[in-house]
Amino acid sequence: MRLLIGGSSSKFFHLQEFSHALEELGIESKLVFDIDYADGFPSRNIGNWFRSDAKFKNLIQEFKPDAIFVDRQRHFGLAATKTNIPLLVHLRGNHWEELKMARNTLYKTLPKRIALQKWEEIAEQCFKGSKIILPICNHLTKIVKERYSDKAVETLYQGISPSNWYNVEGSSLKHPCVGLLQSAVIWEKTKELLILDKVLKSMPSVMFYWVGDGPYKNEILPTLEKYHNFKWLGHLQYPDQVRQFLSEIDVYALISGIDMSPLTLQEAQLMKIPVIATNVGGIPELMKNGDTGFLVEKQNPLQIIEKLSILLNDEKKTKNMGEQGRKFVEENFAWKKIAQDFVNILHNHLN
Repeated sequence: MRLLIGGSSSKFFHLQEFSHALEELGIESKLVFDIDYADGFPSRNIGNWFRSDAKFKNLIQEFKPDAIFVDRQRHFGLAATKTNIPLLVHLRGNHWEELKMARNTLYKTLPKRIALQKWEEIAEQCFKGSKIILPICNHLTKIVKERYSDKAVETLYQGISPSNWYNVEGSSLKHPCVGLLQSAVIWEKTKELLILDKVLKSMPSVMFYWVGDGPYKNEILPTLEKYHNFKWLGHLQYPDQVRQFLSEIDVYALISGIDMSPLTLQEAQLMKIPVIATNVGGIPELMKNGDTGFLVEKQNPLQIIEKLSILLNDEKKTKNMGEQGRKFVEENFAWKKIAQDFVNILHNHLN
């Protein structure tokens, strides 16, 4: 079995780990940066708008894959639909909701609306031309099955290498502290952070550190930076600086309005940190409520205050949850298991 993987730059690190795990199971794989081989309008690089597909065709002829795997619905996937090779689409987010949110926020100008419409068309062609759609959590799988009842749809969780997550010399943080590690690129997700206004006010002796960046950070920072117990740390280099940050914090909090399979939730648990996360999307699938941390409901700052108070004041419970968290992720999301799940899916649908 030969698998060609076309990946985005933001997920290349994780796709390399996926590729290595597949090799150990006898799957020969080749990982490439997707836009190096297939790109076009509305790419940010205008020079690529009129590029031929010769490079993609040469890649196919040289590697001769039995299947093609993509982690986003762009020109590489579109080119794959024009071959007779099965296309496997790993869907990382609620594509349709994200399009809707983009239209209502960052993509209001005519040029951006045209670009968004084109991305939507390409994605739809990828979905329709795929052999298997692989949503990243069961919550998303239900949504996809309703849209594509004629397609093979199988959940494929994000894998992780537990060996990459160990305690190191941490950041210099003030304790007790809560760490938040999430981007600010989707408004529906990011705006939930605004409820920390009441949390910060009620817990003045607890420091809150936010790692993350994106176009919506400026919608959040004016509200939270007025408190002395909040600090924005911006972007941290992955994985080393993220590992340092997680080595130091006392509790990890994911305060999100929408999420499918946040990798940071897995990483924090592997670092034996108790977690608090909003009960939305696929988040409940990535933790065990009451065992590895606590789920809290949207727009409920009082519940966040209550659960944080428990974790910051009960050292025994905190330690136990941390131990359970690492065990849970190791057993359910280690690459060895996820790669085997993927191989099982291939056997069920491609043989």
